[in-house]
Amino acid sequence: MVAASSNPLRNRWLQLVLAVIAMIAIANLQYGWTLFVNPLGKEFGWTKTAIQSAFFFFVLLETWIVPFNGWFADRYGPKPMVVLGGVLVAVGWIVNAHAATVSNLITGEILSGIGAGLVYGTMVGIAVKWFPDRRGLAVGCTAAGFGAGAAVTVIPIAHSIAASGPGPTFQTFGIIQGIIVLIIGFLLVFPRPGEVTVTADQTGALSRQRKNSYTPAQMLTSPAFYLLYVMMVMIATGLLFVTAAVAPMGKDYGVAAVVSLALIIDNLVNGGSRILFGYVSDRLGREVTMAIAFTCEALGLLLLIFAAHNPGLFVLSAALTFLASGEIYSLFPAACTDLFGPKYATTNSGLLYTAKGTAALVVPIATAYHAHSGTWAPVLAVLVAFNVIVAGLAVAVLKPLRERAVREERVTAGDALGGTAAPAH
Repeated sequence: MVAASSNPLRNRWLQLVLAVIAMIAIANLQYGWTLFVNPLGKEFGWTKTAIQSAFFFFVLLETWIVPFNGWFADRYGPKPMVVLGGVLVAVGWIVNAHAATVSNLITGEILSGIGAGLVYGTMVGIAVKWFPDRRGLAVGCTAAGFGAGAAVTVIPIAHSIAASGPGPTFQTFGIIQGIIVLIIGFLLVFPRPGEVTVTADQTGALSRQRKNSYTPAQMLTSPAFYLLYVMMVMIATGLLFVTAAVAPMGKDYGVAAVVSLALIIDNLVNGGSRILFGYVSDRLGREVTMAIAFTCEALGLLLLIFAAHNPGLFVLSAALTFLASGEIYSLFPAACTDLFGPKYATTNSGLLYTAKGTAALVVPIATAYHAHSGTWAPVLAVLVAFNVIVAGLAVAVLKPLRERAVREERVTAGDALGGTAAPAH
């Protein structure tokens, strides 16, 4: 059970619903991007590498703004950051709509990237702070909004691009998405200290968490943080690469007719996986769930190597890849908060989220290699290896490290939820 409040806005389930809707509203910024790549190249004569450089800046800004946003939100609440994010989400795609050069496109992606980061980081904070007992599920729901939200607009966006071109489509959807985020921003609140009091732990999740809260500076002295960071970089590299490459890959494989279907399924399973694996992780533990998921992703990527000229295998392998990779955005923030506590969770999760930005630095290298070699197989093979390695690290290194940290904390007298202490190494 959780303590109730007379203020309807302070209902944690309402806050979670609002967070999910906000995530849905920004999903197209990342997962709808692939639909614009070929049309932009056709209209302006830009190369895929040049166009994807704009997407690189989006991902870079979307991730690296999150720790600063988290620091501000932890201190002043979620409203200012989300309201500003809504404005930038709209302005970014309006700039894209009128872009006449790649530099203009990059500017638009920078603005929308900052806006998306402000929204994303704050919504993760909403989830981890309001739901200590169902942290995996709650973060999974918010991350699912981001992962699956684009599924409902894939066909409308594709039709709009075909009918009006990429520019008008950017402008129309940018304005709609920005307005939704702006309204939600005024309704969000974080829990007050002691407001969320869990009296029954049905999943055993609380027993796998450290009780103290660690400042960002303290967290940055812990080897566990850097292990999580490296693991997330390796998995995010594969997800970002495949996200940006699904449509071009489908064209090269001779299965362009099923790309729209693949994108709808990919977005749905990508979002659903975040809820599914988040729920499972509350029961089995984050590390075991990671091992299961990343082994499945390795299989999906391996099958994708052999999917040329096979529409069914292309749809299946892409779906399996997205199903098993999207959950990093539920498992890693939940694992981070399990290890380092809820008080500074928005900032700490934001620092970990920059792993996605670091991964974005690798994606252009992989894209350029494909452009040079003309084949997808070597890049996909490397991503298979990444997943196998991370699955092993999760159970062989991260799990024992987290268990030891919890044991050491329990023997320390005076521990209290929400307190501050030096992190165990």
